[in-house]
Amino acid sequence: MAHCYYHALSSVRKWGGNVEDYLPLHQWFDQSKAILADPRHRALRHHAEGIFMFETLFGATIVNADGRSVPVRLVGEQHVREDLGSIPSFADWARLITPQAWMLRGHRLDEPVELSGDRAARGDVVPSSGPSSVGGRSRIAI
Repeated sequence: MAHCYYHALSSVRKWGGNVEDYLPLHQWFDQSKAILADPRHRALRHHAEGIFMFETLFGATIVNADGRSVPVRLVGEQHVREDLGSIPSFADWARLITPQAWMLRGHRLDEPVELSGDRAARGDVVPSSGPSSVGGRSRIAI
């Protein structure tokens, strides 16, 4: 489904009430479009753990305009199934992430490094030298 409104209409057909009962719930799943406006945004919330987080945030049930209690988890499962056809685990998404060198670079917090120039913009570590180096240590320049 392309828009939360259509997910909400689907919820109305399934459990009654009106679109406004469900729209905020479906919008939560798709808020990640604000940072990544293609299907990869779904990796952040469209999985089993995301559905449980959703239930934690919105409660176990909502009461729709018809006075019917609707389990929030079922609304989340509906959203994910409509978008993906099934409910993946987060591990299913994570397996598709190719580790990059920058993901493996760790630095002790008491040994900062200076980032500068184009390499800093890419997230590369740039060795420090000169005036920013104090006592053999470098500082982060942002």
